[in-house]
Amino acid sequence: MIKTYKTAWTTLAVAALMAVSAPAATYTIDKAHTTIGFAVRHMMVSNVKGNFGEFDGTIEFDEQNPTALKASATIQAASINTANEKRDDHLRNDDFFDVANHPTITFETTRVEGELPNLTLVGNLTIRGVTKEISLPVELNGPVNNPWSQTIIGISGTTTINRQDFGVKWSNTLDGGGLVVADEVKLLIELEAIKQ
Repeated sequence: MIKTYKTAWTTLAVAALMAVSAPAATYTIDKAHTTIGFAVRHMMVSNVKGNFGEFDGTIEFDEQNPTALKASATIQAASINTANEKRDDHLRNDDFFDVANHPTITFETTRVEGELPNLTLVGNLTIRGVTKEISLPVELNGPVNNPWSQTIIGISGTTTINRQDFGVKWSNTLDGGGLVVADEVKLLIELEAIKQ
């Protein structure tokens, strides 16, 4: 009888230890259902929106320990698209992203705060070789199973950065005051990621 109890307690202890030490699942960004975009004030009267078409990234996530989440992403700066070829070429040159010398934009979390579904991803954003810490409030939904038997999560978030902080300094002033392109840029993130 004593041996049976010992065996039962040992089994429970091992199961508990495995539950605590189980690694977070790795999710890969689903490019077909992800938008990494931005919006910036133009001529002080409207917002020009754009996005990046080439990127990849992973998220390590355990819904039992959401603040242990780790995320990293690499964006190909040359893939910028604002639906205007001449403007996009200008954004790729040294006035803005200088893609010849700085081909990628990267983000990597350093810590995560909050409770599901509302988290804040704090991490290092690197643009033009300049790294700054930013905070990205997000809503994280899932995990759920899609019709193709894949487990997915979704993340929606927005934050604002100052492009001058990253050396993206080109600007012109209007005759009546104000900037042709504002310094503040709103980042817009809508992504799905698939469990590997």
